[in-house]
Amino acid sequence: MMSQFRSVAVIGKYHTTMPNAALASSRQVLEGIASFLSRQGLNVTVEVETSSSMGISGYPTLDIPGIGQGCDLALVVGGDGTMLGVGRQLACHGVPLIGINQGRLGFITDIPLENYAQTLVPMLHGEYEEDHRSLMHAKVMRGGECVFDALAMNDVVLNRGATSGMVEFRVEVDGHFVANQRSDGMIICSPTGSTAYSLSAGGPLLHPCIPGWVLVPIAPHTLSNRPIVLANESEVTIELVAGRDASANFDMQSLASLLHGDRITVKRSQHHARFLHPKGWRFFDTLRKKLHWNEGA
Repeated sequence: MMSQFRSVAVIGKYHTTMPNAALASSRQVLEGIASFLSRQGLNVTVEVETSSSMGISGYPTLDIPGIGQGCDLALVVGGDGTMLGVGRQLACHGVPLIGINQGRLGFITDIPLENYAQTLVPMLHGEYEEDHRSLMHAKVMRGGECVFDALAMNDVVLNRGATSGMVEFRVEVDGHFVANQRSDGMIICSPTGSTAYSLSAGGPLLHPCIPGWVLVPIAPHTLSNRPIVLANESEVTIELVAGRDASANFDMQSLASLLHGDRITVKRSQHHARFLHPKGWRFFDTLRKKLHWNEGA
């Protein structure tokens, strides 16, 4: 049976501080996956930074925009953080993503590394579940000028400074005043991000199919400030009123320092990430496994 896909990109987790042993192990894993894909009759490309950082040779390379234009599948090897970064960049191209988990949790990189081959074979022939994840588009406005613009798949987080007290901010939804709050910060998260920082701060779990998102205060001064589920089309604006060294981060991967009067606006992006899962995949199976719900049963 022929593969449904023709050209696949392999993208790995890498950073400059990896120990030599970990680097060699990761290179061996990626080379093994690339070789397996080649044997399936696919044209294999390795993402250029992955290739150069890992010392992988023998395959053509492309940067992320090139992968978006020239490949019909991307296989991401790493943890959820790696998938978040790749997913944001490839969402505008509509390239589907498969995640092989080389990290710890693996909510969205859900194929175990140890049996990736037997899992991938039927997926490459069209036997998979497709899962679309919405992105958020955030801007930091200062005096009417945009000073920071970013996409987020998990969350946008307003944080207090590391050594300062609470921050005070004004919250608006669709231009309507909601509340002034004092807290350690605020999380605006998507259903994908509901299993991340939001969960630790007491936010609800949202099924990925729910067209909504959540405002979650972090350690609020007033205990009646509770998480709020918003409609998908809502636009949230948070204005920093008081607090030193506050910042906004986006998927914990990019950061903007904030000044008093800065306004963070967040709305749904027109783009979404396409995840492919093994046939029979269900969100509740992932929750049960990753959150250890069966322990002690």
